[in-house]
Amino acid sequence: MTPPPLRIAFMGTPDFAVTALTALHQAQYDIAAVYCQPPKPVGRGHQVQKTPAHCAAEALGIEVRTPKTLRDPLEQEKFAALNLDVAVVAAYGLILPRAILSAPKYGCLNIHGSLLPRWRGAAPIQRAILAGDAESGITIMQMDAGLDTGAMLLKESVPITDQTTAQSLHDALAEVGAHLIVRALDDLTAGRLHPTPQPETGATYATKLTREDGKIDWNKPAVEIERKLRALHPWPGCFFLLNGETVKLLAAEIVEGQTGEPGTLLDDTFTIACGNGALRLLSVQRAGGKATAGDAMLRGLRLKVGTRLPSYPNSSL
Repeated sequence: MTPPPLRIAFMGTPDFAVTALTALHQAQYDIAAVYCQPPKPVGRGHQVQKTPAHCAAEALGIEVRTPKTLRDPLEQEKFAALNLDVAVVAAYGLILPRAILSAPKYGCLNIHGSLLPRWRGAAPIQRAILAGDAESGITIMQMDAGLDTGAMLLKESVPITDQTTAQSLHDALAEVGAHLIVRALDDLTAGRLHPTPQPETGATYATKLTREDGKIDWNKPAVEIERKLRALHPWPGCFFLLNGETVKLLAAEIVEGQTGEPGTLLDDTFTIACGNGALRLLSVQRAGGKATAGDAMLRGLRLKVGTRLPSYPNSSL
């Protein structure tokens, strides 16, 4: 006799979570409720918008809950009253207190965007690219009171190439996370899910990104700046100073065999010397303008070879 589907709550907020939510719905799990962060004002018009997971859940006809905190005893009672087998968490954005973690029969499973214990924390996708890691991946983990310290249940790796951006890695990991969480719940139902404690050896912390992290310091090696450009796409993006103006750098390539004082314009194709090596700026965008080819901007500005671009002071990355 086939056992009834697990009764679950899904807890997630951004696009990354939507892929897993859709997969769980298609797998016909009993999704009692979807928890998301509350709608927030967005953009210059401050229009209040629902989050991607909120919109997806409503389209699927699933109840949506958007508490500002889960520390409220009343919210904890409402969560416990769902009588869940398990909760699935994917980039939810709120801390889960012990009362929430322990309420479902099998606890809470997290879809984490790294190969734990590497890159615990808020920005594992970007930090993996910034560090020059050869691979990333998804870990399905049993949540505990620590920060991404719970036992590992399933893992699957995804390669990081010299073309990988944060956006492309995000999309690949979202797909992997979706099929891996369905497999994890199938294994849970069948009694095949076996936890493995995380080793402390190799543990790293992926600190949250801010817009300040996008500042370019030409004193850094070209390879690091190019990785940073891919790691911070699409947000917060990378930008540099030119004639007192902030310019976004959208695309660049490493140039072999050219060197100079960091920040120096080396030729008419917008090649800039870095702390080690050089970087050709392929696509740039001035404030309020459209993306344009780097050499085209250079011709318009009539900058002379040998001009030196300043670095942002105290650039953190």
